[in-house]
Amino acid sequence: MIFVGGMSSKQEKLDFAQSILCQRCGCFGSLEVFMEYMYLSVFFIPVMKWNRRYYVRSTCCGSLYEISSELGERIRRGEHVELSEGNLKLVQQGRSGFAPRCPRCGYELDGDFRFCPNCGNQLK
Repeated sequence: MIFVGGMSSKQEKLDFAQSILCQRCGCFGSLEVFMEYMYLSVFFIPVMKWNRRYYVRSTCCGSLYEISSELGERIRRGEHVELSEGNLKLVQQGRSGFAPRCPRCGYELDGDFRFCPNCGNQLK
């Protein structure tokens, strides 16, 4: 008897997109959610999935974040979810070279300001 099986990993893009003003690069973009998991296949048919992890990537600078399994499951089921900065745990910084911008008005900051010179917003 011949047995054909194996373990592998896979990544799926979930049906989710949220427009944002990125806190990392200051540009407008969107957040995309991906599910990564391990699976066992028997005769090339996936039988069991485990170790599901959910990641979010910003389209503007490519920063990669991890979100909780509970929140990822809600997105996977198609529930309406609004991601916030508190839900995202930075895994990998996106491409650099962008000047920091004011999160309120998007003005490009070229110095170490405490307040935005364009709108007066207090900066962190």
